[in-house]
Amino acid sequence: MHLRHVKYNPNGGPDGGDGGNGGSVILRGNRNYWTLLHLRYDRHVRAEHGGNGGRDKCHGTNGKHAYIEVPCGTVVYNAETGKYVCDVTYDGQEVVLLKGGRGGLGNFQFRTATNQAPRYAQPGEPMQEMTVILELKLLADVGLVGFPNAGKSTLVSALSNAKPKIANYPFTTMEPSLGIVAYHDHKSFVMADIPGIIEGASEGKGLGLRFLRHIERNSLLLFMVPGDTDDIKKEYEILLNELRNFNPEMLDKHRVLAVTKCDLLDDELIEMLKETTPDDIPVVFISAVTGQGLNELKDVLWKELNSESNKIQGVIAEESLVHRDKDMTRFKYELEDEGEDDDIEYIDDEDIEDFEDYEDFEYEDDPE
Repeated sequence: MHLRHVKYNPNGGPDGGDGGNGGSVILRGNRNYWTLLHLRYDRHVRAEHGGNGGRDKCHGTNGKHAYIEVPCGTVVYNAETGKYVCDVTYDGQEVVLLKGGRGGLGNFQFRTATNQAPRYAQPGEPMQEMTVILELKLLADVGLVGFPNAGKSTLVSALSNAKPKIANYPFTTMEPSLGIVAYHDHKSFVMADIPGIIEGASEGKGLGLRFLRHIERNSLLLFMVPGDTDDIKKEYEILLNELRNFNPEMLDKHRVLAVTKCDLLDDELIEMLKETTPDDIPVVFISAVTGQGLNELKDVLWKELNSESNKIQGVIAEESLVHRDKDMTRFKYELEDEGEDDDIEYIDDEDIEDFEDYEDFEYEDDPE
């Protein structure tokens, strides 16, 4: 608010300029990032406030936007309510997480024939604050599903240049990893390895629950069952049931079954095992150590990935992708298990109050 007072024009009238708009907080997809680790120690992101309007109808400066670079496949949830907010799926995609407030109007905007010297101005919109959870869901073509020690990491290391940890004990893989599998004529596809799933993983047992989300967006699921197991079909059904309990929509994806560690089996035993495998999906007998069946496996995976039904299913799944709200009670236990500082205040939906309508502003008198 400002009134013009200059020599030879003592009653110049109102000339207070408008305030600048506040900056927005924007998420931006970046293909050069593969994890959210760069945000671990930068948890508070603030955009600039808009500048104040000045005399002579000078407009205030607009605040600079704050950009948060995230890997493709990042999903955002409201940390207070667990509600789904948005997701970033491709490189360069920008999603406005918090929109900057509009700047207020100076008293120059309120001059009228009957009020030629208004002594009030409109305040700008209040800033918004939000605590969010960023969750990364890996985007891969093929996702590996299997019990611990099924040979998933060994297969990834054999088909790609990835070097996941490999050892002869359960839960060797503690975090997801990606490998790029080379195919004929310079073609390739991406394979995702996640920690082993155990029975009850969908209820929080083992490490599977924390990482099952990484295969939600895979085009194809590769189930891996060791050849020395007692009942291949039964173990496959257990894995399938865990996916069904976690997210029933995952059963709509194309599936391939790989029977691993076949270097321990002879040809006669392999022929016997073929009679006990599921009939509704392709089955390949492989050994990542000796290379047995790996070329056949790549051929089957490439054929399934490029099948017309899989492409149609991928388009439908992308258009009809529905994100479920996060169970904040379970998330709280996850934070405690990982040793994170839990500074989130959990509130009920009834405690959330919407902002008042921007048009219902109050005038502020000029302090004198």
